[in-house]
Amino acid sequence: MKKINMTLETTGGLHARPASLLVNLVKNYDSEVMIKKSDNESLYNAKSMMSILSMGAGNGTNLEFQIIGADEVQLEEKLKELLEEEFSA
Repeated sequence: MKKINMTLETTGGLHARPASLLVNLVKNYDSEVMIKKSDNESLYNAKSMMSILSMGAGNGTNLEFQIIGADEVQLEEKLKELLEEEFSA
């Protein structure tokens, strides 16, 4: 399992546009990606737009991305690129 920790640094948080970018990336891989908010033990499926939006992750929210599967190394690399480009200041 690979893990990526980050703090959202976007004005609107994880709203529809960035969530769709995330879903469109991870759905192209076999690995599962679950997102955990620092203030919550629940896991949210990164391949589900509804799951991501239900998380209510605003600016400043700490997130942990958990990647599990056969292509987790490749997905981790691409996911880090997306997070740096779209979710960081």
